[in-house]
Amino acid sequence: MTDFEEPEIIYIPDEEGNEEEFEVIMKFEVDGSDSKYMMVVPLEESEDEESDEVYAFRYEEDGDDLQLYTIEDEEEWKIVEETFNTLMAELEEEEEQEEGK
Repeated sequence: MTDFEEPEIIYIPDEEGNEEEFEVIMKFEVDGSDSKYMMVVPLEESEDEESDEVYAFRYEEDGDDLQLYTIEDEEEWKIVEETFNTLMAELEEEEEQEEGK
């Protein structure tokens, strides 16, 4: 496995139907549910606008088709956010351990 994996890019239409590019930074499942989630960041960042916006979607795969659903339930959002933060913390720990070797 290489460290430089090809980023996964998905296209999500905005309100006007313009497709925007997003990079998938993480996919995960929440314990105790069949739901799958992905965290994405916009690729189209304008130079003067520093944005750390991360978007979360529930998704379902149907063959090659990807169905994205926005998370509107507050409880569901809290679970997703918590899981994401935990996974990010674990990744950072792993990276620190790798550097310490």
